[in-house]
Amino acid sequence: MSLAPEKSMVLEGLQQEAASGEAAEAALGLMAALYPICRSITGNGVRRTLDLVEEQIPLERTEVPSGTPAFDWEIPREWNIRDAWIADASGRRIVDFKAHNLHVVGYSVPVDRTMTLDELQPHLHSIPEHPDWIPYRTTYYRENWGFCLRHRDRQALGPGPYRVVVDSELAPGHLTYAESVIQGSTDGEAIVYTHTCHPSLANDNLSGIAVAVALARALRADRPRLTWRFVFGPGTIGSLAWLSRNEHRLPRLRTGLVIGLLGDAGPLKYKQSRRGTTVTDRAAAFVLSQDPHRGIVTSFEPYGYDERQFCSPGFDLPVGRLTRSSNGGYPEYHSSADDLSLIVPGKLAGSIRAAARMISVLDANRRLLNLSPKGEPRLGKRGLYGSIGGAGPGEFEHALLWVLSLADGSNDLLAMSERSGLEFSLLDRAATALEEAGLARILEEAGAPGPGVAR
Repeated sequence: MSLAPEKSMVLEGLQQEAASGEAAEAALGLMAALYPICRSITGNGVRRTLDLVEEQIPLERTEVPSGTPAFDWEIPREWNIRDAWIADASGRRIVDFKAHNLHVVGYSVPVDRTMTLDELQPHLHSIPEHPDWIPYRTTYYRENWGFCLRHRDRQALGPGPYRVVVDSELAPGHLTYAESVIQGSTDGEAIVYTHTCHPSLANDNLSGIAVAVALARALRADRPRLTWRFVFGPGTIGSLAWLSRNEHRLPRLRTGLVIGLLGDAGPLKYKQSRRGTTVTDRAAAFVLSQDPHRGIVTSFEPYGYDERQFCSPGFDLPVGRLTRSSNGGYPEYHSSADDLSLIVPGKLAGSIRAAARMISVLDANRRLLNLSPKGEPRLGKRGLYGSIGGAGPGEFEHALLWVLSLADGSNDLLAMSERSGLEFSLLDRAATALEEAGLARILEEAGAPGPGVAR
C-alpha cells in the first residue's frame, strides 16, 4: 500500500475533463456565444465579451482613460460602431457590417459619402488568393476608414456611384481589461494573459479566452501555491497598460504564459521567454515532451503576441507563449475563414490539458533543502517507510529517497523529475511529506524576477 499522502496537484480534475472531452465542449459553448460580438482594443464589444466571461468566473475590471501614458504609448480614444455599409445606386447593401463584422476596418472613423469606384478602391481590402474570404484589417493609431470584402465581390463592382456609410464614434473613453485572481498560499505570483481585441475570429482568439476561462474556473476550486492572475485584455496596448499599472507586482512574478490560437489542427507550440532558460521554459519543455502528440519548443523572437511586452529588456520576465499554429502560421489567419468550423474539438481539449499540466507543474515546482543531510534520515519512525523490510522500496519510498538525495538547495522538483525519471506529481507528494515531517524545507518558490525588474 502506498504511503503517499492524499494530495493531488492543482488542475488534475480539469486534465481529466479535457481527456473526456467535457472541457472542450464547455469551451466551444463559450466561443459560440462570443463569436458574433464586434471587439476591438477598446469599446463596448470588449465589455460585452467580459460580461459573458464574468458569467463563468469572477472578474475585476480596470478602465484606463484615453490619453493615459503606458511607457512609450498612450491609451487611444475609445471606438464604438453601430452600423456600416456600402450601397449601390438602388440602395442595395453590397457590403454590410451587420452581415459580418469583419467587413469594416477596425477603428474606422465616421463616413457618409457618395463615391465612384475609383474613389472607393483605396479604402477596400480583399484577399486575391482566397476570393471567398473576408480579411481582418485595422487602423488603430492612424485615423482612416475602410471596408473588407470578398475578392470575388470586389471584382464584380461597377463604376458606381456608391453611398458609403460608417456609423461609428471615436471619442475620449477608456481601455478595458479584466483580471480573475486566484489567491495562493505563498507570496509568489503567476500570470496568464490572453487577448480580447479580435472580432469574429474563432482561433484568434476566442480559443485563448475560452481556455483561460476553463483554467481559471478549475483553479478556483483548488488551493494553488502561487497566486494566479488571469488577465483578459487587448493585444499590445492591453499588456502595456497592465504592466504600467502593476510594476510593483513584478518582483513577485515567478512565471507566466501568454495563450491563444489553441483550437486549430496544428501541433502545440511553446515559444520560449527571452532568456530561454526560465522555469516556465523548462516546465513547458518537460510537459510537451510527455504529451502523446509531442509539441514543439521554439526560441524567442521579438515579434508575436504579448509575450514580447512581458519579455522586453526592461522587464525580462519568465513569460512564454503557448499556441498551436503561431500568428500568421495558418492560411485562415486574420480572415473570415477563422470561424468556429476551423476549431478541432480534440485539439482544443489537448490544449486545455497541456496548459493545465504546465500550470500544475509551475505551481508545485520549488527548491528544497534536506534538513537531515548527514546520512539517510530514519523514515520509518515518521511513518514514511514500510514496516516490513527486505522487499526494497516502493514507488513512494523511492521518491522520498530521491528528493532527500537531491534536496541540496540547488535542485527544484523539475530537475529531480528529469534526473530520476519519476513522475513529477509523485515527487511533489514526496516533497510535501518530507516538508510536513520536518525533514525538508522550501528555499524559494520556482522562478525569480527578471534582472530588469526592480527588487
